[in-house]
Amino acid sequence: MANNNNGILSGIASGLTSTYSYLASQYPNGLTLENLTEARGKTSNLNVVNQSFASYLQTNFANIDKDGDGIITASEMDNLSNLISTQGLTKAELTQLYASGSSGLSESTMSKILEHFDEMDTNHDGRITSAEISAYDINCSRMQVEDEFNNRRATDMSVFYGNENASTDTYSLLSYKYKNKN
Repeated sequence: MANNNNGILSGIASGLTSTYSYLASQYPNGLTLENLTEARGKTSNLNVVNQSFASYLQTNFANIDKDGDGIITASEMDNLSNLISTQGLTKAELTQLYASGSSGLSESTMSKILEHFDEMDTNHDGRITSAEISAYDINCSRMQVEDEFNNRRATDMSVFYGNENASTDTYSLLSYKYKNKN
């Protein structure tokens, strides 16, 4: 899947925070929903602002603005980052980041996470954490090694018939039938 699964959700949290920080610096009176909409429409921001993260902030504005004052504060962004880091993201949130463009993850990584979301969500809380993603990835790697080993073992005919180059102390699965009884 990904080489650094521990960083997947922290990368998303970091991307959201960086996008917020840039946009908040453009609006000294605070980042409002109107400011977000305006900033996303400015062509000068298109190359600077990650549109996926800005879209996420815009779509989830009411959930991020916990005190309901119409402004996302640095404290509220810290809370969002902490929530993502500790409790993970829902499938809907990941789908939103994936559908709106670059989430900082490769398309194949994001589609694999979404495809196997329910398998990764081992505590069935509707959210996946970096730990759950890593555990799933480790388990898949372990299963792949086991499958390769079992496949080699099953296709290795010397396991069944013995190896004519092997010492006389080695036996195949069938050698017990033909073992010389002295």
